Amino acid sequence: MSDPMRIRAQSSAGQTTVRVLMSHEMETGLRKDAAGKTIPAWHIQEVVASLNGKQVFSAEWGTAVSKNPYLQFIIKGGKAGDKVSVTWRDTKGEQRTDEATVN
Repeated sequence: MSDPMRIRAQSSAGQTTVRVLMSHEMETGLRKDAAGKTIPAWHIQEVVASLNGKQVFSAEWGTAVSKNPYLQFIIKGGKAGDKVSVTWRDTKGEQRTDEATVN
């Protein structure tokens, strides 16, 4: 299982800014190992975010996203005490969900 995501969510002036740091190797499938064999592709394909259980953001990613990706987005609304959850799913079928409380 991967390391937990670091999620920060701050509300100001009717908007909530969400910052997420994900821990993932993000292999493109184009690199080769020391023996010259291609390292299989392994990257995050889908990211979904929810505010209090309601989906507010989704994205489909490909191989061009860096290792340990950082994501920032803004949600209209949200207030201190609300819950923001972020889920990712990768090409191996693994997934991770973490949540944070809006400040």
